[in-house]
Amino acid sequence: MNRICVFCGSNAGHNPIYRAEAEKLGRLLAARGIELVYGAGNIGLMGAVADACLEAGGTVIGVIPEALMGKEVAGRAVDHRTLTRIEVVDSMHTRKARMAELSDGFIALPGGFGTFEEFCEILTWGQLGFHVKPMGLLNVNGFYDPLLAMFDRAVDDGFLRAQNRAMALADTDIATLLNAMAAYRPEPVSKWLKEEKQL
Repeated sequence: MNRICVFCGSNAGHNPIYRAEAEKLGRLLAARGIELVYGAGNIGLMGAVADACLEAGGTVIGVIPEALMGKEVAGRAVDHRTLTRIEVVDSMHTRKARMAELSDGFIALPGGFGTFEEFCEILTWGQLGFHVKPMGLLNVNGFYDPLLAMFDRAVDDGFLRAQNRAMALADTDIATLLNAMAAYRPEPVSKWLKEEKQL
């Protein structure tokens, strides 16, 4: 993997462990020579992972819609001019598509609606066969336990195949997650379950 896209919150969360793990991820990506692709914001965990990667000598590519430039970029010591590269696009849809195009894998740190949506959308694209890239949740402080339980419930209740559920890698340790992503080999399987015969 040459580039990893990181989805994460534009807030830092209440527990300092979230920022600490975001910074650790940024440093580890730089140490491994993996370029960071992210949403170009310099606030919350977005800013933390990017700042740490840059400070460790890493490469950071930001993709941001024009409408969010003032909200997510302004007012930080490390601003959009110091990123290795920034791409300004016309919409959130274009932003997600471009980040996916640039990246060889995806990691979600803790975040809110936007982070959940981005990760689940990229999972859906993988399930449909639009890409075969690894996708992982960095489960800091058990943050993603409820979501992982929901994925398991979807399998149990017949809405999701176990093989497709397995596409959502997860670990509490950054290095272990990166290693699992590097070793990831998708098992090709249809998204659709066989319909039960109606009586």
